[in-house]
Amino acid sequence: MLLHVVPLDAWSAAPEVPYAPPSLAEEGFVHCSPDEQAALAVADAHYRDVPGPLLVLVIDEERLGAEVRWEGSEDQLYPHVYGPVERAAVTAVLEVRRDADGRAGELAPWA
Repeated sequence: MLLHVVPLDAWSAAPEVPYAPPSLAEEGFVHCSPDEQAALAVADAHYRDVPGPLLVLVIDEERLGAEVRWEGSEDQLYPHVYGPVERAAVTAVLEVRRDADGRAGELAPWA
């Protein structure tokens, strides 16, 4: 399973089409995380000031039509999806629970 951090507004913007965040157009891939700890670190580092609910998509790599490459350094590899994420590949949606300062603390089921 792959994890992708996304603000609720971005995930719900066009539910009738595959999900394609700005990074897909800008960098050629969708950034993902390999585990919960890495997803929380991404949320804390890059989304602390984003208002509203912050979600984590749980993506089944086998259901993706796009290629997934594990890239990074010897210390840490991250999965990158080289194409849009089909919504049928998203098996669960979790919420990042944040404290009053926006720091990511844990993941919980999205209601």
